[in-house]
Amino acid sequence: MLKKVLFIIISLTLPALLWADELKLNQNAPKTYVVVKGDTLWDISGIFLKQPWLWPKLWRLNPEVNNPHLIYPGDVIRLVFDEQGRPMLVKGKPELKWSPQVRTQLKDQSPISTIPLHIVAPYIKYDSMLTDEQMTDLPYVIGGEDGYKSNLDHFKVYVNGDLAVGNSYAVYEKGDEIIDPETEEVLGRHIILVGAGKALRAGDQANSEPATLFLEGVKREVRANAIVLPVNEGQLYPSYFTMQAVDDSVRGSIIKSTSDVREFGKLEVVMINRGLAHAVKQGDVMSIKRTSPSIIETGSGPVYTKEASKWNRLGGSDNSDYVMPEEPIGKMMVFRVYDQVSMALVLKTHKPLRLQDIVTAP
Repeated sequence: MLKKVLFIIISLTLPALLWADELKLNQNAPKTYVVVKGDTLWDISGIFLKQPWLWPKLWRLNPEVNNPHLIYPGDVIRLVFDEQGRPMLVKGKPELKWSPQVRTQLKDQSPISTIPLHIVAPYIKYDSMLTDEQMTDLPYVIGGEDGYKSNLDHFKVYVNGDLAVGNSYAVYEKGDEIIDPETEEVLGRHIILVGAGKALRAGDQANSEPATLFLEGVKREVRANAIVLPVNEGQLYPSYFTMQAVDDSVRGSIIKSTSDVREFGKLEVVMINRGLAHAVKQGDVMSIKRTSPSIIETGSGPVYTKEASKWNRLGGSDNSDYVMPEEPIGKMMVFRVYDQVSMALVLKTHKPLRLQDIVTAP
């Protein structure tokens, strides 16, 4: 009898074990969950899965949720298993047979999405990076019609370059250099959108005649030396990001936050010192880690290195008698990739993040 019970148990669990490399359920995953306003598929899948970026597999068999925009606050999500023992999420009753249904329209509620686009969009539009080499031949503002150093909406500014009359252009202010803390190499320069405008005069650079740009939608003062680019250049993105774990070989660090604050958290956009050259792709999910404080042994016992006396720190401020572990503190998703740098959105963190925090495969 015992052998028969064991055989039944093994038969039921074996399919799930075969899928273990793809979907791993959290030990305390609930059987049901009620969607609340502000949830994303990432958030919901993270409640059930150890790898939230695999959320498409978790929702794979339910025709009611093959479109993320059909999940609304108040919906009851249930964890069930298919005939092969694979986990999946369904709405309503935990049955594996469905029939066509017409959904009641919820007028006062908005469907949830994978990542809130109203959060991501401003950063995708406004922040970018260029190398000095890339900026060498770009058009730039040389001044304005009234001789002011700062130009605002409805001002005409002159551009040292040839523009297409009637086309719209974005104006970027040059920001700080982006430096790799590991190699001290300058990877590029942060550029910030300060406004946009429409070309009124094409200009003729060969004869030193500037183009004329009529400013519209200025976010901050436009000054001389601001670079000018077509509004859509480098801003084409997929309608949604397919999330996947970054390659195991990738290891880098956070080198800049777009808010330029000392500490930052969830939904901050950051830059990391890894890009196309390191096999980083759009949609890559990365784990954010931090090495625990170093410790040294002294005559009176172990102390943190930063609190030790100069005598005990003769080996250097980073000296440690132990190889301290790296603890995970958050997750991020890459949404824009350059050659040596990528921009990522912080999806989750349980403590404030800092520059030079480590990023690795999750």
